[in-house]
Amino acid sequence: MSTERRICIGVIMGAHGVRGQIRLRSFTADPESLFAYKPLTSEDGQRVFAVTRKDVMKNYFVAALPGVADREAAEALRGTKLYIERSVLPPAQAGEYYEADLIGLAARTAENEAFGAVEAVHDYGAGTFLEIKPKGGKSFMLPFNDDLVPVVDVAAGYVLIVVPEGWLDEEKPQKAPKKGPKA
Repeated sequence: MSTERRICIGVIMGAHGVRGQIRLRSFTADPESLFAYKPLTSEDGQRVFAVTRKDVMKNYFVAALPGVADREAAEALRGTKLYIERSVLPPAQAGEYYEADLIGLAARTAENEAFGAVEAVHDYGAGTFLEIKPKGGKSFMLPFNDDLVPVVDVAAGYVLIVVPEGWLDEEKPQKAPKKGPKA
């Protein structure tokens, strides 16, 4: 088993029909490219999946797996994530990054002082956010844009971050207004 970092590029959503076909969601930029990557493995790399595309639906693919011949076997794979080794992916273009390459990078301030690390990358549809875990304190979200993350140096292992003033201030709970006497 390789110790190289694995990248999740798809997930088995469950069964499709009664003959062992699966519903498969791709996480790749070009969804069809999921079928070009080999080998697809479980997260730990112990199980290999030879996926064959059968059909394309609106939000997923219908696929077949050797040895999966009925609905129960297909349904048992629901939630199984499919991984490839990071080295299989093509190099990122200038100014583009694989999320997996950002996770774990050191976070430094504009003064080049150690601040913490990138704990996760989130994209809920309104833009990408880096979850930064400071050396002390709770993690927080920082929009991943040129103003707040002006430098990303994957090779050197760090991102430079600009935390806006007041960004980390804790909000104090508002006290309920006192009720006056009834008239």
